[in-house]
Amino acid sequence: MKHSFKYILVAFVFIIGSAFVLNQTLYTISHPFNLFTTDNLRNSYLVKGEEVVKYNPSGKQLLKYSNKRFGDITTIDATNALKVLLYYKDFQQIVFLDNQLSQNGEMISLESLGYEQTDLVCSSFNNSFWIYNKQTVELVRFNENSKQIAKTGNLKQLLQADLKPNFMIEYNSYLYLNCPDIGIYVFDMYGTFNKIITLKNLHSFQVSENIIYFYKDGKFCSYNTKAFEEKCISYNDSLIKNVRIEKDRLFLQYPDSIRAIDNTTK
Repeated sequence: MKHSFKYILVAFVFIIGSAFVLNQTLYTISHPFNLFTTDNLRNSYLVKGEEVVKYNPSGKQLLKYSNKRFGDITTIDATNALKVLLYYKDFQQIVFLDNQLSQNGEMISLESLGYEQTDLVCSSFNNSFWIYNKQTVELVRFNENSKQIAKTGNLKQLLQADLKPNFMIEYNSYLYLNCPDIGIYVFDMYGTFNKIITLKNLHSFQVSENIIYFYKDGKFCSYNTKAFEEKCISYNDSLIKNVRIEKDRLFLQYPDSIRAIDNTTK
């Protein structure tokens, strides 16, 4: 399979506004997976069913974790590389793993906390976490002891909108809640609504400083939340499913593999 690395280079020069050199394909990971993410240390995490496998920045398989008690892993959040969050939606269970993929603390049952229909979960700063509960239509933040410390109240009433979120992530003490039909709702650490970013039909995204990066319809895009400017470049490789960037590393997700590209700044 041939991939247009020169074309990708042009895309990144245009989007990010810096000079980038794609020196080489560093490695390819061929491993069955249905979920994929990276952390800021350039580690990769591939999830298949109830198992998560961690690869180091050189593409070497390091560690595995699996727990067959709670079915398949629905969400993996490696925003904090030292405390990776896994969510098992079918059983409403959260587990945190350390950087060795060893379980960190007890499993957290959201049902025992009074939330039985939680669709989304993500990590928060200070070892806390957020949930979006479909039944109450609210965001709730818990600390590391699973004590509730912030909540939004009913978002349908608050925002006068019928929310159908599919993804959320926290960055720099702001929570980004993605609703494909409407856009990205932004809340502060206390659950106070801040603004809406009108990027629609997204599946997931990354946030870095004031830039939101996302891949949609064969295009890699950046949106500057301060300049309100969106830039996109089309890829001519239809097999790419998603793109992630971590420092000087570009990750291309294919149906059955992950390809890591050296994206070194001049």
